[in-house]
Amino acid sequence: MEVFNYHKRLFYPIHVEREDPVFAKVLTEHYSGIDSELASALQYFNQRSNISNRHIRELLGIISAEEFGHMELISVAINKLGGPPLSLVNTQGALWGITQINQSLDVIKMLQMDIQTETRVIRLYQQQLELTDDLNMKKMIRFLITRGEVHKYLLKKAQKLLRENGLPEEFNELIYDYKMSLQVLK
Repeated sequence: MEVFNYHKRLFYPIHVEREDPVFAKVLTEHYSGIDSELASALQYFNQRSNISNRHIRELLGIISAEEFGHMELISVAINKLGGPPLSLVNTQGALWGITQINQSLDVIKMLQMDIQTETRVIRLYQQQLELTDDLNMKKMIRFLITRGEVHKYLLKKAQKLLRENGLPEEFNELIYDYKMSLQVLK
């Protein structure tokens, strides 16, 4: 099964009302900060290599691919807002590093860290809703919050199934639920 597939079309259309370099800089935290789309994508991608359960491995792979798509949305928004050139630094100028990726090999702990990461990312996006008057940016942020909530729900469900020794058909529901969550995007 193919994990990554590049499409020229963005996952979500990005429009801005006017340039806003200040808000663009705020968004760089989601591009390459501690709880960025980059950190999430690499963390999920790395974790999937250490998981024997094929359903959870697939779930982390497709969420990882989606997180890279979110990173692309953020980069387009930053550019359209007239932001700084993109590099792998956060809003304070600190270089992004691999130490920001959780290295646990315990699947339950991995999933717990992922749930906590999604929670922090959602909280940060919610705070940033107040930092812009651009309705298009607010829509994009709400979209990213919604997708984070979907990821969090699925990660919690995967963790619960592992703890309760779920049946194979219950694990199959993880991928089905993910695919169904995408139907509202069409």
